Amino acid sequence: MPIPPFVAELRRLVGTTELWLPAVTAVVLREGPAGPEVLLTRRADNDEWAPVTGILDPGEEPAIGAAREALEETGVVVSVDRLASVGASPQVVHGNGDLGVYLDLTFACTWVSGEARVADDENTDVRWWPVPGLPPMSDWLRERIDDVLAGETAARFRR
Repeated sequence: MPIPPFVAELRRLVGTTELWLPAVTAVVLREGPAGPEVLLTRRADNDEWAPVTGILDPGEEPAIGAAREALEETGVVVSVDRLASVGASPQVVHGNGDLGVYLDLTFACTWVSGEARVADDENTDVRWWPVPGLPPMSDWLRERIDDVLAGETAARFRR
């Protein structure tokens, strides 16, 4: 679902005004034939590769939201292993002109089951990428993957 109902309701009230919204990034890893792989989605709105991302529902626990987004977008079940980083996105201008900035909680996740596939209308492609061969993507999204790959047990905070 591209726009959660509660955001659609907010947009009816405030138009395209910048919203500050809680969001999650699920960096999903598995061991591939040549080493670690990261699950990425090719977004329908901008045709760019990204880890699984999404807006939290009101009152939703962030780790549960990360697992939900992974299943909704890619059809895979994941374990949410740890909080890797906390930060804010740059301002995002969506295709319809809506403005948003997202408080992001990035989680390190491990693939449990399911064949990765496009499972919603937010993405046009889903695939596993070997860590050394990740496709080009926004620096702020790549940074989230790097936070997970660092393997630290404490969450990183942007300064």
